[in-house]
Amino acid sequence: MVEKDPTSPVSPLAPFPPLPPTESRSRAPEFYGFVAWTSTYLLFCLYLLWALLPDEYIICLGISWFPNREWAILLPAYSMVLVLLTYFTYFALALSGTPPFSDISTITDSRAHLPPGGGENPYFAHARPNSVSQMYDIPIGMVNRVIYGSRRNRAVQESARP
Repeated sequence: MVEKDPTSPVSPLAPFPPLPPTESRSRAPEFYGFVAWTSTYLLFCLYLLWALLPDEYIICLGISWFPNREWAILLPAYSMVLVLLTYFTYFALALSGTPPFSDISTITDSRAHLPPGGGENPYFAHARPNSVSQMYDIPIGMVNRVIYGSRRNRAVQESARP
């Protein structure tokens, strides 16, 4: 019995893309992550000390100039406004780029694979026994007829209701 290579493309357990051997991988991202994590905590601690310590303690540490304390409130407030404006801007850009419901691009696009017109309906070819027909996208009108029925059938059903 021949065993499959664990990176074989036919093996469902193979990682894709295959990982490089461990000796060739760089550990630089780990160090960068640790430095970023450490510096973030250090800056946050310095921010808290600046915001909460009285002026005498900061001057005793040898710091002769530091920003006004009102910035301890203004920086987080401005940051939150900036984040909210960023979300609002992306939401507005997404809305402005969305076509109206009456546009045909909400139903289909240039990649749609529709059958050629004329002749026998290619969708009926699927009903033949042992048939392997072409693969096409289903038009929205046909989907609506299957799900909701035709207008004529709905009119008959609605008129039959008491």
